[in-house]
Amino acid sequence: MHNSLILYRIFELFENVIAFTTTRNTFVENNAPRFTGNSSKKTDGNRKKLAEILGIPSDRLVFPRQTHTNCVAEIYGLPEEELQETDALVTNRPGICLCVQTADCVPILLFDPKQKVVAAIHAGWRGTVKKIAGESIEKMKTGYHSRAENIFAAVGPSISPDVYEVGDEVVKAVQKNIPNSGKTLHQNNSGKFHFNLWEANRQILLECGLIPENIEILAECTFQNKEKYYSARRQGIETGRLVSGIMLV
Repeated sequence: MHNSLILYRIFELFENVIAFTTTRNTFVENNAPRFTGNSSKKTDGNRKKLAEILGIPSDRLVFPRQTHTNCVAEIYGLPEEELQETDALVTNRPGICLCVQTADCVPILLFDPKQKVVAAIHAGWRGTVKKIAGESIEKMKTGYHSRAENIFAAVGPSISPDVYEVGDEVVKAVQKNIPNSGKTLHQNNSGKFHFNLWEANRQILLECGLIPENIEILAECTFQNKEKYYSARRQGIETGRLVSGIMLV
């Protein structure tokens, strides 16, 4: 596969799943790729490039229009229209690549090899405190008979706790909603709080019943690794997007 894609160690044992995250180098000709938006010509070109890398038709890539919800959509076939206000996707259909876009938020990819179910999740701080990862696992359980102990998870690149300073609104929401929230917040020398999105989502996954050894955290910072990743906090909201995807084969 394309050498500028990030692949995840946790899924290496399985031949029937492809999981990845793109980098700034994945799309050499386009410095700020997006995959949903008002300019269909631009987004169509980006989809075609990604599909070529994966060796699948471009219509097999499914992207929701993300709005920091905890809405999880089950994908039974290729959608005829764009999925609005959706931040996670679940399917058991092979050949459909579930994709989410990020530029500091956390992408989370889930795979149940027993029931052959996958999920792709977009979790910023709002999605994290709304426990969208937990909502996705619940959907896998109720809709596809998954058991939490059989699910493998990869937590991809995002803004790191070293630099992710947050305000009181976020701190209160984290303390109210995240299990073991003390492990996810720390104060800097100025008394401001930093939030660990990776650990917060790990705690949610553990609360749902995932086994610790089945969770991989890439622990790479989108803000600090400016040559490798896009970062909305560093570059502004109009910057490009990373794509994290997962597909049964």
